[in-house]
Amino acid sequence: MEFYEICFSPTGGTKKAADILAEQLSEEIHPVDLTDGKTDFSGISLKEEDAALIAVPSYGGRVPETAVKRLSQIKGNGAKAILVCVYGNRAYEDTLAELEDTAKAAGFRITAAVAAVAEHSIARQFAAGRPDSQDQAQLTEFAGKIRKKLSSGDTAEPAIPGNRPYKKAEGAGMVPKPDRNCVKCGICAEKCPVQAIDKEDPRKTDSSKCISCMRCISVCPHSARKVNSVMLAAVNTMLKKACSKRKECELYL
Repeated sequence: MEFYEICFSPTGGTKKAADILAEQLSEEIHPVDLTDGKTDFSGISLKEEDAALIAVPSYGGRVPETAVKRLSQIKGNGAKAILVCVYGNRAYEDTLAELEDTAKAAGFRITAAVAAVAEHSIARQFAAGRPDSQDQAQLTEFAGKIRKKLSSGDTAEPAIPGNRPYKKAEGAGMVPKPDRNCVKCGICAEKCPVQAIDKEDPRKTDSSKCISCMRCISVCPHSARKVNSVMLAAVNTMLKKACSKRKECELYL
């Protein structure tokens, strides 16, 4: 059995949660980076005896459209899948349901699912430092249960929450822009999952392509990209009530 970690994690929070599970499930992991726009995902084909951990962030209660498109190109061929959605302590709404449908359409069989919390990618004070030691202990214990299910041959699918049709997808809205510290090194353009940043002039961003994933902010070595401070303040105010109380991982087996 080969084990794959298929992950869309622009700022690293989703991968951090996914790694906790993946490292408990297999000693040898084949990584598939869904943020890499240069990869031909249609060339990735699993076998029925394989297993995959498929992890995505929740953007406004939905799977990022880019992740849906790229995951849909992978051939699951009956491989078992552990689904992971990661959210910034507000709510994940229909993310797991949409991920379940996308994975099944790609040929995966669902074994387990997790909704985990990580630091909010925009309002970073919410769920700061998560997944933390408490999350790690909970996810490590759950990985043991997943391992037993995989080895037992149990094919029962978990009951995953969510609505169909899914909630309406929200627009990008917050497009990071460079400030005077930008030296046009091009790292942001190279790492952008949707090639929204001009490689010739990284000061130019195509707002119609931007998915507000905040990766350009997280990878900039000069801290030279930021979102509009007024919009950020509005987001912080909007999220304060919903995100202040700690939410725990939700586990589905």
